[in-house]
Amino acid sequence: MEWLRSHPNYQLQVNHYSELWEWSTQHVDAFWASIWEYFNILSHEPYHTVRSGQMPATRWFEGATLNYAEHIFRNASKDRPAILFCSESASAQAISWEELERSVSNLVTWLQSIGVEKGDRVVGYLPNIPEATIAFLATASIGAIWSSASPDFGAASVLERFGQIQPKALLAVNGYQYGGKVFDKMEVVQELQAKMPSLAGTLLIEYVPGNIQAIRSTRWSEVQEQKSNAPLSFTPVPFDHPLWVLYSSGTTGIPKAIVHGHGGMLLEHLKYGAFHNDVHPGERFFWFTTTGWMMWNYLNAMLLSGATIVLYDGSPGYPDMNRLWDLAADLKIQHFGVSAAFILASMKAEVSPKNRDLSVLRSIGSTGSPLPPEGFTWIYEEVKPDVWLTSMSGGTDVCTAFVGGNPLLPVVVGEIQCRALGCAMESYDENGQPLIDQVGEMVVTQPMPCMPVGFWNDPDGTKYKASYFEDFPGIWRHGDWLRITPKGSLVIYGRSDATLNRQGIRIGTSEIYRSVEKLPEIKDSLIINLERADGESFMPLFVSLKEGFQLDESLKKAIASQLRSDYSPRHVPDLILQVPDIPYTISGKKLELPVKKLLMGKGLESAVNLGSVRNPAAFDVFIQLQKEGF
Repeated sequence: MEWLRSHPNYQLQVNHYSELWEWSTQHVDAFWASIWEYFNILSHEPYHTVRSGQMPATRWFEGATLNYAEHIFRNASKDRPAILFCSESASAQAISWEELERSVSNLVTWLQSIGVEKGDRVVGYLPNIPEATIAFLATASIGAIWSSASPDFGAASVLERFGQIQPKALLAVNGYQYGGKVFDKMEVVQELQAKMPSLAGTLLIEYVPGNIQAIRSTRWSEVQEQKSNAPLSFTPVPFDHPLWVLYSSGTTGIPKAIVHGHGGMLLEHLKYGAFHNDVHPGERFFWFTTTGWMMWNYLNAMLLSGATIVLYDGSPGYPDMNRLWDLAADLKIQHFGVSAAFILASMKAEVSPKNRDLSVLRSIGSTGSPLPPEGFTWIYEEVKPDVWLTSMSGGTDVCTAFVGGNPLLPVVVGEIQCRALGCAMESYDENGQPLIDQVGEMVVTQPMPCMPVGFWNDPDGTKYKASYFEDFPGIWRHGDWLRITPKGSLVIYGRSDATLNRQGIRIGTSEIYRSVEKLPEIKDSLIINLERADGESFMPLFVSLKEGFQLDESLKKAIASQLRSDYSPRHVPDLILQVPDIPYTISGKKLELPVKKLLMGKGLESAVNLGSVRNPAAFDVFIQLQKEGF
């Protein structure tokens, strides 16, 4: 605000955040041009226009060429490490900027040796370890496109994602650790190799003791021992050149491959990290995440703000719920980020983080699902009375937060502080009219550079438009229930669509169905996610069985085992119930959202239009469950 006041091109007199936010959303071009100038963006070619076109076809900073990774290495310093890493079995390890640059350069040499060029895809089947960060930076530095998945994903889940983008290089671990156990993943790696014929090379990391044999593979240690002396260079790419591919939850099919560009991510992550997270150069920034969640990308983005990023691999509850709080104290972390579910789990475990030395801790970030009021209260009573709790919400769709923290505003129990700069967010009723202090659909009415470049294999943008712009033409519908208070703070009430939200990770219902319905006993299935009043999510699975079968404990265990094998432990439901039939529309779509509305207390008429239902009697069992207080 001070910079805008004194800058001759702006001379903007704003005295409150609300005025600054209004300017940023009403003068979109001027705002994003000011972000470009404020952060001194290094562009190899100048841009000639800030913006052209309207959503969903907006183009940004045309003519500019830059590189996301190059901006990260502008913060290299001998005074602090780039990365601190620890895991369930390893104490903290510091990686200097010099070591990081050398490792990235060595990996670039290997990638280029197998023919990886600008625009090629490089994928990582990796935990949250330094090698994943190194691989991303190496990929981005040469203008190739990064994508990652966590090793707790099964082969089917990974192939649904990586198979779409035809990667040229795969980086993978031989296994991973979680909850004190080691899981061998070499069979999955070999299946990925066999079913992704586009691969020109595989780089294997011996992360856990055991097997590390695979066809057409090179070991990470061999690449790093070569010690390439080539200086790290950066390939300039257009503003909208793909940086990485993230994946939607796949509610109605295989996950959509969401493409984000170098420039959009660069401006957004600089803006959000510096302003809404208030990250200062030299501070230590931690977020508990896996490489399969967009918060991994966000965590690495804090290198842009000059932070030392803290990586942790393992279970947040092993050996108990004290583990990450001990990490915050031991590593002197300034910014500590977790999911709302972790905060609630810590509260239920009666952990008392305030008994540690958290003197340097400035902020606690919470995301993944709405944090209920009791979570706020617990933070201030049991963690630190003067900490800044920054509840935030965004998504894979934009790889950032639309709404979140603000160091100029108070923290109010149960509320998110503000809409982020440049995010013209509103709460709409079903007629597209804005609401204040009422629950409506979360929408964004002005374009942002962080919105996707597009979806992979969607040349005319049909899938992209259908995902966000069908309900309100020219307006981004995000799929959350939102209330904006009269003072501008926000309350989010969970997903307005059928997407599941499990421990901060979105899961597509179609993933559940494809796995469960492999079992010969299963005729059909339906899964929903219920947000309880205490902030916990509850995920029941309803199954109809083929004639002659009953849902016994053996079948329940088989269902859980199938989901773990195909996908991950997060996909296992909290409860499995047998029902006579699954409701469908006349056009053949499962009616997940009406069932959810019913079980949340809505009447049948308000939950579903029975005229569109192929088998209305299928709702009888859910009506009965509602009456019984399910």
